[in-house]
Amino acid sequence: MTQPQTTRPYGLWASPLSPRGLSRDLRFADVQWDSDGATLVWLESRSDRSVLVCAPADGLDAPRDLVAELSVRAKVGYGGGDFTVANGAVFFCEAQSGRLYRQELAGGAARPITPGFGYAAAPACSPDGRQILFVHTYEDVDALAIVDAEGRRWPRRLVGGHDFYMQPCWHPAGRRIAYVAWNHPQMPWDGATLYLATLSEDADMPVIIDSTAIAGNETTAIFQPAFSPDGRRLAYVSDAGGWSHLHMYDLEQGVHRQLTAGEVEYGAPAWIQGLRTFGWSADGRSLVCIANERGVARLYRQPIAGGPADPIAGLDAYTWFEQPSVAPNRDAIALIASSGDQPPRIVVAEPDRTRVQRRSSTEHIAPESLAAATPITWETAGGAMSHGLLYLPPGYDLAASAAANRPPAIIRIHGGPTSQTVTRYQPQIQFFATRGYIVLDVNYRGSTGYGRAYMEALNGNWGVCDVEDAVSGARHLAEQGLVDAERIVIMGGSAGGYTVLEALCRAPGVFRAGLCLYGVANMFTLAADTHKFEARYLDTLLGPLPEAAAIYRERSPIFHADLLRDPIAIFQGEEDQVVPRAQSDSIVESLRQRGIPHEYHIYAGEGHGWRKQETIEAFYQAVDAFLRQYVLFA
Repeated sequence: MTQPQTTRPYGLWASPLSPRGLSRDLRFADVQWDSDGATLVWLESRSDRSVLVCAPADGLDAPRDLVAELSVRAKVGYGGGDFTVANGAVFFCEAQSGRLYRQELAGGAARPITPGFGYAAAPACSPDGRQILFVHTYEDVDALAIVDAEGRRWPRRLVGGHDFYMQPCWHPAGRRIAYVAWNHPQMPWDGATLYLATLSEDADMPVIIDSTAIAGNETTAIFQPAFSPDGRRLAYVSDAGGWSHLHMYDLEQGVHRQLTAGEVEYGAPAWIQGLRTFGWSADGRSLVCIANERGVARLYRQPIAGGPADPIAGLDAYTWFEQPSVAPNRDAIALIASSGDQPPRIVVAEPDRTRVQRRSSTEHIAPESLAAATPITWETAGGAMSHGLLYLPPGYDLAASAAANRPPAIIRIHGGPTSQTVTRYQPQIQFFATRGYIVLDVNYRGSTGYGRAYMEALNGNWGVCDVEDAVSGARHLAEQGLVDAERIVIMGGSAGGYTVLEALCRAPGVFRAGLCLYGVANMFTLAADTHKFEARYLDTLLGPLPEAAAIYRERSPIFHADLLRDPIAIFQGEEDQVVPRAQSDSIVESLRQRGIPHEYHIYAGEGHGWRKQETIEAFYQAVDAFLRQYVLFA
């Protein structure tokens, strides 16, 4: 067990994690098998460039990059759905042009198969390998489109009319497809519809001749349709019962059946394209699925005939899983796995062994030298309960620590706000915890992962519930004697950055300082300027305009920025299209005019979050220096 660094004050421990080291870690986005199960392909980000990497499924040869010059990244909404693999080729979205490209796994140059207008995402290859189905957006008009896999013909718009489309997939016979669609003002986690469509027999370029809504509505969220290998069933996730559970639709009988139950989530908020939480087994008798319970994930095999699910062996070292991909011809599962103290890995789980295909970091730090996540619950405003994950500094012993020498704390607020902080590896948290901070990662009311009712508690209450839960979380740590109540910092990005600003305004004296990353300051301009995906998001969180104008003003930090008194550091990407720089500029101008201690860091070439190595390194250096000046030595 790592011992506390008693020779150094909390916050100044000698951490094994440096800003430069953190900036060089890889980020994994997806992993998939080729259709014959012989090759594994994954997407990893290196600084601001995303690269496709492949390796033989047997692990007997070294991984190699597939694309030398192009950067792989889809840009429909927040992205995701970057590639698919089939029949010895990978089809991917190119970041700059938005075009679909084809790259043979055997080698050769990548070539475009769609023209350069709009953006593509979520490509899906037909069973015969002749067509690619994909989501397309152009001038804020979304649709499903189709193109031949060689790119010899002009793409065809297959279906339109809805504001958004997601997760298209093919029936094994190639004559049917399924997809999810929804319209403003709903977000996909509010309500979406699952469609089953029949295609014409045109082998070169089919069209839809019939499309039927089979599940979901404006108040039921649908997630990830997937046909069984024999084509008899369609699996999907629905939250019709208040929790996201696996359902099955029998295509022959037209009957729906729920497979899972309990206060567990089997789906996720569809912030991006291409998300997966389950996959069909090769024999079609079960679903390999991720079960999320209070931010801790387990991987199970759920028989479609019913009955209890079986945990998949060999994965006990991990507490979070993403993007499971089941081999099409044998019992093997590839996925991204991590835990609170284990950096992400590409892992392949087989009945007789579990092997690591790729590591995101050097892993030179022993897990006991990092902080593990512990789910906690506390009472918040009005007697309601709030949730979060607690991280203690490695080796910290409350009983052995003097009451007059408690650690400083970071109250960390996730973005979204419809999201959840989970027990995956969080470099930002480890940066603080290994320096001697206690970190509380708050899943305030409005977060996902605790049922639909908990998520909907934020409807009309953004800027209220999240602030109350952040403040009550800080007070809970202080009342438990865990932290130094005079050195609590609140930190968050995007929607979390908004909560930082509101909490500093509404609860003066609770926090010694704030760290605000591209936070929302003006709800009116956010509603007017943000991208299409979130253009009507505030209708639910605050209310529709103009009727809710008074609420927008009341909940916008810029209109009561004069209440900000505590030191604050603000970080902003210069090219942010979600929360434009003007939002941060307005807050900084108020701070400057009133002489409030603050720092303002603007990063060129960055958008809504950091991608470049140099930005990540500079960010951590600036945060550490700010906390030393305004918290540790104040």
